[in-house]
Amino acid sequence: MNQSNLELPSGCTLRKATSQDNWPIRFLVLSAKLDPTQLRWQQFWVIECNGKLAACGQLRNFDDTQELGSLVITPAWRDRGLGSLLTQHLITTATQPLYLECLGQRLAEFYSRFGFVAIAFEELPRSLKSKFGLSQLGKKLIRVPVVFMQYQNR
Repeated sequence: MNQSNLELPSGCTLRKATSQDNWPIRFLVLSAKLDPTQLRWQQFWVIECNGKLAACGQLRNFDDTQELGSLVITPAWRDRGLGSLLTQHLITTATQPLYLECLGQRLAEFYSRFGFVAIAFEELPRSLKSKFGLSQLGKKLIRVPVVFMQYQNR
């Protein structure tokens, strides 16, 4: 996916999150039923449209690796390329090997367009195995459709 093909809609800006974004980010993440732990506004990038938070995503730092997480687009701004633009930006901002976990095949297909490939739980770095352990347990016990992915276009 070529980043130059992606443009922000008029009235939107991509920027590093500030402390004022803390509660709007938490609200967005909780409303999307994503993991609300480890939400540090300092790790987030946001897209603001017409003065309101329209999208957010973060790069969580671990030992020698990073996780792309908490990517949420508000319903009013979906299907306008914000998710693709933010994903591409987070990938280019990453400084360590990049991983993510997502729920379901549709999301896995979305991330595969950017160079992420599905990997087995056993292939995850040790620092992420403890974080993703509960997801793996859910996957094994009750067939939660979680997919672990690694970015491979470096």
